[in-house]
Amino acid sequence: MKKKLLKPSEEVIKEEVSLQFHLYIIIFAIIYYVSWVIPGFVFWLYFFFPFRIFFLENIGFFSLFTNLSSLISLLIMPLVIIGCYLLHLFFLGLITRLIWGITERISPSKSGIIPRNIKSRAANYYHIRSFMIKYGKNTFTKGMFPWLSNWFFNFVGTNKIGKGSTFEESVGNDKFVEVGENCYFGVNSTLASHLIQGVFGNISYFKINVGNNVTFAAMCGVGPGSELYDNAYLLPLASTPKHSVMKGSNYYFGMPMRKIFRKKIMNYLDVVPKDLEMSDNIQGYSDKKLLKEIKEKKGVLKTFDEKLDKEQLLSNQEDEVVNIENLTEQDLRIDFTTSSAISRVNAKFLLVYIPIFWLSGLVVTIIWYWYSRTQVATNFQWSFFFAFPLVLFGLTYIFILGCLLFSKLFLILVNLIHRPKEGVFKAAIGNTDFEFWQLRTELKKIPLWFFRNSPFPWTDVLAFKQMGVNMDFSSHLADTWCDSEFIKFGRKVMIGQGATLMSSMVVGKYLLIKKVFFEDYVMVGGHTTISPGTVIGKETVIGALSTSTYEQVLEPAWIYFGIPAMKMKENKYAEERRDIIIKREVADAKKTELIHDVNIDEDKKKLIKLEKESEEK
Repeated sequence: MKKKLLKPSEEVIKEEVSLQFHLYIIIFAIIYYVSWVIPGFVFWLYFFFPFRIFFLENIGFFSLFTNLSSLISLLIMPLVIIGCYLLHLFFLGLITRLIWGITERISPSKSGIIPRNIKSRAANYYHIRSFMIKYGKNTFTKGMFPWLSNWFFNFVGTNKIGKGSTFEESVGNDKFVEVGENCYFGVNSTLASHLIQGVFGNISYFKINVGNNVTFAAMCGVGPGSELYDNAYLLPLASTPKHSVMKGSNYYFGMPMRKIFRKKIMNYLDVVPKDLEMSDNIQGYSDKKLLKEIKEKKGVLKTFDEKLDKEQLLSNQEDEVVNIENLTEQDLRIDFTTSSAISRVNAKFLLVYIPIFWLSGLVVTIIWYWYSRTQVATNFQWSFFFAFPLVLFGLTYIFILGCLLFSKLFLILVNLIHRPKEGVFKAAIGNTDFEFWQLRTELKKIPLWFFRNSPFPWTDVLAFKQMGVNMDFSSHLADTWCDSEFIKFGRKVMIGQGATLMSSMVVGKYLLIKKVFFEDYVMVGGHTTISPGTVIGKETVIGALSTSTYEQVLEPAWIYFGIPAMKMKENKYAEERRDIIIKREVADAKKTELIHDVNIDEDKKKLIKLEKESEEK
């Protein structure tokens, strides 16, 4: 059965998704305020009575450390701070759970395709829950007690995670996932229960089920609706699309993911024959034919490595002279997945942080001193601890905005001295263009980091605009790493979680700086790398885990995927039937087509192309 598309004569609905910022702010304000007000009350209760009376009002310096009451009040202060923070985490989880439960009663989470080109309650509450979980997730996973994140997800009800399972830091893994016991998920491995297929496409929202004792190495990705059975093992970068089934007690590798067999596993792990002979844990260790093949291969590799070492030694002795002007596109067209990084950073550039932090901190210190001095002078007031969460939030953002302001002032001065420009430059200390690029990058890092990790993820647009990116508030970067100059966004551009957008890159001895342009309604998938010089046409989608090449042009209204990105098919997600899913059994390489309910309001289903209507027409 093939997917049926709408006829050209039939009108395709394309309603722009409008994010509900007012609801986001209200929800965050409730969660933030309530989670801090009670810990704030406990802290100030301790501060104003035991600590102030026994320590602050003790006028003798030596008696501060000899008087038992004074000494105890000082030593207990760190424990009080830690206790208040843990209390904050508990109430953060509690309030999030209550609001999450309310949204589930109004519009329950359920597996299915949510059309993104038609406004609906299902789409609205999907976006509300996606925002709601972000603050708690970042607080737990990036805080002092990251091992409490499993408790948070289980308590709120976004996920169900078994005992002994460990999640390393990742941009995903936050909702609609069920994980068994004793599982491990490596750094940047993602269980993506949701997948957005274009600005006017679909949201594939299906629960992911993971069995017991499943292991993910680093940078693995699993799509919505996938199932992993007990004792499945994913090697690094193993990734699979939606609705994939991975049987247990097997190793999986590649993109798209596939089962690999004993010989490939041994070659991948670089196991020597002696290891196989000594280990009873590796099946096939007594396979004499296999052992012979591996020994022969080791001998060839050893000879080859010795030859390479000699050639490398001779090469290093020669001072290669390269004419930058003669570099061609083919010289630079390589498959890469690295981020824009500074290979060697001069320590002198790090000094720019000192005045930025000092000036921003000075503003915060003055405001805090005035506030606390006023409250201490008037003794304890109930309004003090009620206002504490707001004061804490305000001071945090004053510091962040101060960093943005002073970084911008320094950046203006630096750009007046040496104007940024596109081109290919020698990546070496002493090259003016390279060193000023380093300086600009260091200046921008601090404010951009603060805004990317703020409770309001859309505020990073403000920082990017001030630092040199041409964009407006209709575009969104979800946990995205983005260069801060020579990048231009059209309207309603959506960048997926964990993506990397680069207008500059160090390749070998050269620094490449080339403008990147996204036209209107472009969608970039999660963990995708956009290279310098890339131009992406209107309504084009580049799939997750893909990579564009240097100066690649992606045509409008097409879907691209791969490393490097290749044209796959026209972007017709808004015209496809939404009730068909294709389940893929990875080990057996089988595909099965199934019918599934569309996740949309009942009164909107008449706007969706379904099987019965397709057959009638």
